[in-house]
Amino acid sequence: MRGYYNDKDDYAARLRRIEGQVRGLQRMIEGDRYCADILTQISSVNSALKRVAVALLDDHIRTCVVDADDRGRTEDMVTEATSAIARLVKS
Repeated sequence: MRGYYNDKDDYAARLRRIEGQVRGLQRMIEGDRYCADILTQISSVNSALKRVAVALLDDHIRTCVVDADDRGRTEDMVTEATSAIARLVKS
């Protein structure tokens, strides 16, 4: 079972909201909206995605990394979590 399993419905709802925001961006472009307004909405979408990513990372650390200690795989999971953090920070 994945770390986010108990919150899967919440994550799905959040991602659907983000999907709606992206569709709104498309409508803004099609409607020739003001550039600064579009950029503001893009920033909002980026922030929402980062919040989902951080929440998933938190779930990963609290479950997969902690559980790895019980299986003697702590070092591997810490390396994996660090790589995930690096990807998140890079974006």
